[in-house]
Amino acid sequence: MIRLIFCTLCWIFCAMVAAVVGFPVLYLTGSVDLLWRLSVWASYVGYHLAGIRVRSVGSEKLEAGRAYLFMSNHASNLDPPIVTYLLGRRISIITKQELFKIPLFGRAMRAADFVPINRADSRAARNSVREAARVLQSGMAMLVFPEGTRSPDGKLLPFKNGSFHLALEAGVPVVPVTVVGSHEAWAKGSPSLHAGEVVVHFHEPIDPRQFAKRQDLLATVRAAIQSALPEPYCDSPTAESA
Repeated sequence: MIRLIFCTLCWIFCAMVAAVVGFPVLYLTGSVDLLWRLSVWASYVGYHLAGIRVRSVGSEKLEAGRAYLFMSNHASNLDPPIVTYLLGRRISIITKQELFKIPLFGRAMRAADFVPINRADSRAARNSVREAARVLQSGMAMLVFPEGTRSPDGKLLPFKNGSFHLALEAGVPVVPVTVVGSHEAWAKGSPSLHAGEVVVHFHEPIDPRQFAKRQDLLATVRAAIQSALPEPYCDSPTAESA
């Protein structure tokens, strides 16, 4: 509990620094790059001071600056900032449309090419997939979590179909990502943050154009992500569409 409070205070302080410097630059120049770098720095400082060490495996497989669709497992709130930090570049993220209504924050997400989604409206969700495909085809990389939510026990949840519709429509390489250790550091619903190592495995890129069926691509990505999970987390249910 004390570690989480300390980490949260660090995040708040660093986020305020990022906002004070980054937002004026965004409004004066229209560029979100400085705000992005400061935000990534703020998240890194928070979990680093909390004793969380991060290690990357397999990132040498990736071409610098290429548009990739990164698909990661999701067992902790630590996953997005850790993966984003390791990528070392500005990426797009699909996120809830409600967040775009927050003053300043919404403006920054639009400038960063984030894509809003309303999963309760199927037509709006399809429009979001098309917008996300446009962002990917423009050369921007994107991070998605095909489970759609954090796993409560660290095991893979069934995958949603939307990420794979996006992969087939955009046609850019899919990179399966396995985050190991974040569940132990900060599990879903836990009030405690624990020091430790988080290892992020970047698997070989997969060409979605090689798959005639969405479910075959889904199964291949799921198998790659699960291949780097520790044994206790490998007895998850088979992939299902949602």
